[in-house]
Amino acid sequence: MATASVAFKSREDHRKQIELEEARKAGLAPAEVDEDGKEINPHIPQYMSSAPWYLNAERPSLKHQRKWKSDPNYTKSWYDRGAKIYQADKYRKGACENCGAMTHDSKACMDRPRKVGAKWTNKHIAPDEKIETFELDYDGKRDRWNGYDASTYAYVIERYEARDEARRKYLKDQQLKKLEEKNNNQNDEAGVSDDDEEEDGLRVDEAKVDESKQMDFAKVEKRVRTTGGGSTGTVRNLRIREDTAKYLLNLDVNSAHYDPKTRSMREDPLPDADPNEKFYGGDNQHRDSGEALEFKQLNIHACEAFDKGQDIHMQAAPSQAELLYKNYKVIKEKLKFQTKDTILEKYGNAAAEEELPMELLLGQSERQVEYDRAGRIIKGQERALPRSKYEEDVYINNHTYVWGSWWKDHQWGYKCCKQMIRNSYCTGAAGIEAAEAATDLMKANIARKEATEDLPPPVEPKRLATWGTDIPDDLVLDDKLLAEALKKEDERRREEKDDRKRKYNVRYNDEVTHEDMEAYRMKKVHHDDPMKDFLH
Repeated sequence: MATASVAFKSREDHRKQIELEEARKAGLAPAEVDEDGKEINPHIPQYMSSAPWYLNAERPSLKHQRKWKSDPNYTKSWYDRGAKIYQADKYRKGACENCGAMTHDSKACMDRPRKVGAKWTNKHIAPDEKIETFELDYDGKRDRWNGYDASTYAYVIERYEARDEARRKYLKDQQLKKLEEKNNNQNDEAGVSDDDEEEDGLRVDEAKVDESKQMDFAKVEKRVRTTGGGSTGTVRNLRIREDTAKYLLNLDVNSAHYDPKTRSMREDPLPDADPNEKFYGGDNQHRDSGEALEFKQLNIHACEAFDKGQDIHMQAAPSQAELLYKNYKVIKEKLKFQTKDTILEKYGNAAAEEELPMELLLGQSERQVEYDRAGRIIKGQERALPRSKYEEDVYINNHTYVWGSWWKDHQWGYKCCKQMIRNSYCTGAAGIEAAEAATDLMKANIARKEATEDLPPPVEPKRLATWGTDIPDDLVLDDKLLAEALKKEDERRREEKDDRKRKYNVRYNDEVTHEDMEAYRMKKVHHDDPMKDFLH
């Protein structure tokens, strides 16, 4: 066993120490002893047996693993309920004005408020309670049963036993009363004396009650230990011991799988057996029948309703979910019948109005049909023409011809109304006349326009300068002078924006050329221009 003292060891000493530890683990050498004379388990790992360096342990010890600091202020005790320390005979100064106890004041008094307090009557002085103040330790603060008196549970048991006894007595009286009425009716019919019949009825009644008590042997119960104190309870077993276990119904290894942990067998162990004779058909038989199937549908409806935004939850509010599902089924049935009535009202009920032919009702007819050896019909039935997989002779939107029955200008249309638009409503002969009139009118307009069309007006040459109103027609600007004027206009605008570059003496030039005016016009900001904010 490694010690807490960290001292240098040679290779030989280290080897001997390891051999000694192995011998102690094997039981060939005696175990190491701590300072109290107790043996140390050699299988304890070193990181647990080695004491920290600040404890200055000179020999092996496990004292650092134990609770070596104890606080005497902590306790696990509880308040002594109902304990009294002193009973006074008269009222004392500073006591409660209501009951006369010294341990509390009138505001904290738990007794019934008296009409005249003990301070003035000096009677019925309440005793002083026992006041305790102590701190609980870690376990005492978290002990939920701290201060619980187990003897108080006897009152609960007595109450339930009294209730069960009253129930049994009531059931017995009801059974006796029913038997008496039955016997009295039989006596009146048969003319038997009442005294003999009452005695017979009581004997029969007692026999039936005793028989019902004897039938309790079928309620197989198992006694299990519930607590460490030795108390036992009873739990209902999963099956009666006289019944055959599930895994013994079919001993074939390839039959239905049986899970011993959950005692479940989902598939049917005897699928080929007579359903009237077998009493067990697998756990899935119960899951897909009865109320289990309704509960599954209820869960599905709750999930779908929640996905669609409705505030419903099967686990949080099961009653609400069940009520909404019931209302949903009622509304669904109403809508179903309403849709059916609407269809019958609009199209009628052909099944109820028209009578079926006798050939269909009786399965026979007077028609003679001849067959060959291969079973093909030779005579007696017309040969059916081969039909396309597409719908034929289906007219929509009041048309009398199908789509594609007319062709013009590389386009398909309807022959009845000569329309090129598919799924359009048929206009008939009036539509054809209106289309022809529109075509003729369009041709006439085109011819009139071509006849009255003159030569295009001469286009005036674009002039470079556009300012003012008096612009000479033969004005031509010089490109070089215009470029210089644009540079001067840019410098002038920069000087106007920056006050630091503005000159003190302003020189006015009276000679303004056409290029200068064109540059000013080109650089001028128009306030109505929507792109003025993007100009630089």
